[in-house]
Amino acid sequence: MACGNCGTGADGQPKGCKNNGTCGTDGCNKLTVFDWLSNMALPEGQAPFNYVEVRFKNGRKDYYKNTEDLSLNIGDIVATQAASGHDIGMVTLTGELVRVQMKRKRVKQDTEDTLKVYRKATQKDIDIWTKAREREEPMKVRAREIAIRLQLQMKISDIEFQGDASKATFYYTAEDRVDFRQLIKEFAQEFRTRIEMRQIGLRQEASRLGGIGSCGRELCCSTWLTDFRSVSTSAARYQQLSLNPQKLAGQCGKLKCCLNYELDAYMDALKDFPKTEQKLYTQKGTAVCQKIDIFQGLLWYAYEGEWMNWHKLSTTHANEIIAANKAKEPVASLEEFAAELVIDTKVDFGNVVGQDSLTRFDQPQKNNRRKKRKNSRRKKPVASQQAKSQAKASSGQSSKRQNNKSQSAKQPGEAKGSNQKRNSSRRKNNKRKPKPGSDA
Repeated sequence: MACGNCGTGADGQPKGCKNNGTCGTDGCNKLTVFDWLSNMALPEGQAPFNYVEVRFKNGRKDYYKNTEDLSLNIGDIVATQAASGHDIGMVTLTGELVRVQMKRKRVKQDTEDTLKVYRKATQKDIDIWTKAREREEPMKVRAREIAIRLQLQMKISDIEFQGDASKATFYYTAEDRVDFRQLIKEFAQEFRTRIEMRQIGLRQEASRLGGIGSCGRELCCSTWLTDFRSVSTSAARYQQLSLNPQKLAGQCGKLKCCLNYELDAYMDALKDFPKTEQKLYTQKGTAVCQKIDIFQGLLWYAYEGEWMNWHKLSTTHANEIIAANKAKEPVASLEEFAAELVIDTKVDFGNVVGQDSLTRFDQPQKNNRRKKRKNSRRKKPVASQQAKSQAKASSGQSSKRQNNKSQSAKQPGEAKGSNQKRNSSRRKNNKRKPKPGSDA
C-alpha cells in the first residue's frame, strides 16, 4: 500500500517505493505506518522514547527496547532478541509515535517479557537471513505433502524462519484438534531444524497471505485492519442485503469485515422507521409492509388480498397511522396518506452519437453485394461493352438464318409439326443467347 509521496521520477522509476526516495512510510508493504511526528522536534531536555517498532514477515510486528541507544531510523534492519538466538527485522516506527501505539495495543513497558535490540544487522546477518527466506517456499510445499501423506486434516499456510535460521515456525489452520506429534518428528528429520507449530484462524491466515477483495482493492486485514470484530448476518439484514453466502463471504470464507463499517449509520437511520411486522389498520382493510427504503425514508404497504397494489408512505405518515390505531381513532384508507410518484423528465445529457442505444446491434446489416456488383459492371471499359454488342448481333443473325431455313423446308401438310420445331428452335436459341450484362 503506497503512500502519498510515491511518484514517477525523471528516469521513469518510482520515487518512494522500496525507500528509494522521499517515502513517507516504511515502504509499500503490509500494515504500513505513516510517522506524522517525524518532522516535529522534541522539547528541550526531553530524551527520545527508547522503544522501536520492528516488522517481520507478513506483517508480524513487535516492540523492542533500544538499550544500546542506537541511532535507528525507519527502514533500518536490526538484530533483535528472541526466545533462543536472535531474529532479523526492519524498523517501522521510532520516537513518540511508538509510545502511542504501545498504549493503544496495551503493551507494558519495562517488564520481564520486554525484548531488546542487539545491534544493526551486519552483512553476514543479512546473508543468513536471506538464505533462510529462500528455503521457506520449497519447505512449505514439502510440508504439505507430508501432512497429506499422514492424513492430517490441516492446512499449512505459511512458514517463517527465524533470523539466524535456527528455528522454523509453521502456521496452519484446522477445524478440529490435530495430533501432529508424528508430523513434528518427520519435519525435524526432513528439514534439520527446530520446529514450532502455531495454529491461526482463517482471518489471520488471510491477513498474513494477503489478496484482492471483491471490491478490487487489497484486503483490509492485510493493509490496515488489525482488530477482528465478530460479524453476524444481522448486519446484512439491517442494510437490506441479500443473504447470499457467496456475496457476503470474503477471501477467508467468513463474513466480510466491511459489513460492520456502515452498520452504525444504518442503525441510526432505522430509529425513525416503524417495525416491519407492524400492520396498519384502516376502514378499507389491513395493510402489511412490503418494502422499505432507508435512504429516502419510505415504506410500501399493500392491503391483504390486494398484494399487487402497493402504497408508498413516508415514515411520518406511517407513524401517524400507527399512533391513530393505538388511540383507536378511525383511519379511512392509505390513499389519504400515500405519496404520489414524481417522474423526473429532465434530460441531463444529449444523445449525439447514439452510443447509449441498447438496440443498435439488433438490426442486421444490409447486404450491399448487389450494389457493389452493379458499380463494378458500370466501371468496366468501353471496349468490353462493344465486344458484347457485336457478339449479340452475330448471335441474332445466326438465329434468323436458321428460322429462314426452317420456313423454306416446310410442307403444306406439316403445319403442326413445323410449329413444334419452331418452338424448339427458339428454346435452343434462347439457351445459346447470352444474358444481358453477362461476360459471354
